[in-house]
Amino acid sequence: MLCSTPACSLGQNLSGIPSQENREISTYLWWMKRIPSQLCLKERTDFKFPWKRDNNTPIQMTQGTCYHHLILQQISNLFNTEESRAAWNNTLLDQLLSRLHHSLEQLWKQMDKDNLACPYWETVVRKYFQGIHRYLKGKEYSLCAWEVVRVKIGECLSLM
Repeated sequence: MLCSTPACSLGQNLSGIPSQENREISTYLWWMKRIPSQLCLKERTDFKFPWKRDNNTPIQMTQGTCYHHLILQQISNLFNTEESRAAWNNTLLDQLLSRLHHSLEQLWKQMDKDNLACPYWETVVRKYFQGIHRYLKGKEYSLCAWEVVRVKIGECLSLM
């Protein structure tokens, strides 16, 4: 299994999209695995994921939809690159991107309806994913670097 925590480990679905869709995205990520994660243990790094289960405030929880949208958008941006196409099975990658697009559309509708904006989270999420991009570039987009990122993205999804 990609991650050991359930898809909605915060105790509720904060994002406004069904947790089934999170599981489907995680499943596509799991199917994309190309090499055993154990071969890449030396490549691991802490990207310092900005949202931990124990640091949620009621204000942050009300912005779950916005936050989830930002995370999924960045995941989509990360995997919708030439470097990603070179690393992954393109059929599975296209399925992942399609599922992400569908979820993003649902979240966008919810955000528009609720008139949500979250500038703080935009900055936090952007910085988090900039770190992932720098890591991949520094590792020259190696298969192990992509495997580390694939696992970290799965962990990220498991916290939403």
